[in-house]
Amino acid sequence: MTGTTTHPPADELWWPRYLGPADLSSIEAVPLADRGLPGSTYDLLVRAARSWPERTALSVLPTAARWAEPESRTFSGLLADVHRYANLLHDLGVRRETAVALMAPNCAELVAATLAAQLAGIAAPLNGGLSAEHLGELLDRSGARVLVTAGPDLAPAIWETARRLADGGALDALLVLRPTGADGPAEPLPAIDGVRVGYLHELAAAMDGAAFAGRAPTDTDLAAFFHTGGTTGTPKLAAHTHGNEVADAWMLAANSLLGEDAVLFAALPLFHVNALVVTVLAPLFRGQRVVWTGPLGYRDPGLLGSFWKIVEHYRIATMSGVPTVYAVLSQLPIDADISSLRYAMVGASPLPQAVREGFHAHTGVTLVEGYGLTEATCATARSFPDDPRPGAVGQRMPYQQVKAVRIGEDGTWHDLPAGEVGVLAISGPTVFPGYVTGRNEHGPVLDGLGALRDGWLDTGDLGRVDPDGFVRLAGRAKDLIIRGGHNLDPAVIEEALLAHPAVTGAGAVGRPDEHAGEVPVAYVTTAPDAVATAEDLITWAAGRVPERAAAPKDVVILDTLPLTDVGKPYKPALRADAARRALTDALSGLDGVEVHAAVDGGSVAVTVTVPREADRDAAETVLSRYAVRWTLRVRQSTR
Repeated sequence: MTGTTTHPPADELWWPRYLGPADLSSIEAVPLADRGLPGSTYDLLVRAARSWPERTALSVLPTAARWAEPESRTFSGLLADVHRYANLLHDLGVRRETAVALMAPNCAELVAATLAAQLAGIAAPLNGGLSAEHLGELLDRSGARVLVTAGPDLAPAIWETARRLADGGALDALLVLRPTGADGPAEPLPAIDGVRVGYLHELAAAMDGAAFAGRAPTDTDLAAFFHTGGTTGTPKLAAHTHGNEVADAWMLAANSLLGEDAVLFAALPLFHVNALVVTVLAPLFRGQRVVWTGPLGYRDPGLLGSFWKIVEHYRIATMSGVPTVYAVLSQLPIDADISSLRYAMVGASPLPQAVREGFHAHTGVTLVEGYGLTEATCATARSFPDDPRPGAVGQRMPYQQVKAVRIGEDGTWHDLPAGEVGVLAISGPTVFPGYVTGRNEHGPVLDGLGALRDGWLDTGDLGRVDPDGFVRLAGRAKDLIIRGGHNLDPAVIEEALLAHPAVTGAGAVGRPDEHAGEVPVAYVTTAPDAVATAEDLITWAAGRVPERAAAPKDVVILDTLPLTDVGKPYKPALRADAARRALTDALSGLDGVEVHAAVDGGSVAVTVTVPREADRDAAETVLSRYAVRWTLRVRQSTR
């Protein structure tokens, strides 16, 4: 792509007709390189500020209770903040190959700080909910020595984590953020030996807001490092170039349903790629306003109760959320005019048909699904509200290719015909250059770690691609349940259970079995007034799965299914529980045995404690029958 900060020669180069699936071929008839897209996220911001200087770019709510008191920025004001913050980072020694870590809940300063980190160096957003050990490892791998972080009055727990990291020598500077719309003087910050500590807005106040003092990035420069969302083991750190992010943001912005007057609603945390690409970068292309929730996002107890009034007040045109958000909204009386809401986007976890139908019946608004992953920047497939395709997560987006492959035992790939299930692979301008594995004298060291092959990304997802490019998922390759050498797709079990009127969520995993290796079991959530029992659901599923082997041997009813911080199903926790239950049952003949299971690096590890040394042999005999990683201990005597 050729960088530019001006309008392209012809408006149709940026905004082709893109209303439905039939438009894809005509869009791709023009090479992407000919569309004259900005060369970097900075170029994109500069163009927006020049095109719509006094238009509101973002309005950030302090809290749900103060939803009518936003702190707003115009496009020119946002650019000035980015210049000041980036010049401060440059003054601190940040250069093109230097990472800047950001760890805070959403607030007005964080959007500009993230863009500034991409201008001065490389943004490395962090989930403050990760353990201090994992955060330290991610900081070390990224090479970031500057941390933009929540202060004590914004997120006390994150602030304490940041202080511990700084005290331990991991950082050279702490740039502290205050809450949106903060009242009163800021809390004094402690001095930390060898670390520059200060509030970001105060330190940047004297910096130049008109221009950036360093070298601006190009499309091939690295823009961001995003960790891949794991909650056990240190998450991988995926690198994005500026070209990756600009291309994906344009693919989303080239949506003929939303014009310049559309207002978007944002609630996902900025350590997630969806928040950056969908609700920061894509709106910059058209000069659209984004309304951001407060630091708790959808977890703010007052947000959903006020949501319809927020939609009316700001004339929200579209929003993005996970299925549980829409399930709750479907039950809330509509007490405002929501006619501005064109459609709502859903992702991160499977959308139950009951939620889709219930939300539409309640609101008249269509839920549309999408598909993407961090290693492909963000979005790879999108749906169309006026052309529903039940069972599909969307059509591949322009200039991205998606295919299903069979991976042989020797690692060779074999392309599969349209409609056949295999491992999904993606190619195109959004595929990342690799994972950050370390640094050398030239900067970050990147490695595909087996995920990249001749420009194609192995997604690890099972699915099929229809002839017209619609993608249909069939679960994660690593989530396959292997029963006696027979591969079972957990999605078919989950679909069968989700068809039950009482079931609101489902996750199927393999339970260790001494004869078959694994057998399928399922975990479900049910509606508050549901009367279905586990036995009822086992019978129901057995009558609806496509083969007898896929019938779940057990169904466990939970209050909630485990999710990651961004709302994705977290099956390792279910696999750990299934292993614990299986081995507890198997060892029930021994008195006083304790079984604990945990997820370690993505796999399940079981620890079994027996009360006496004399029980060791019997326990080992039982455990050796299972294909599970286990450790056997003898309880220490208290005498």
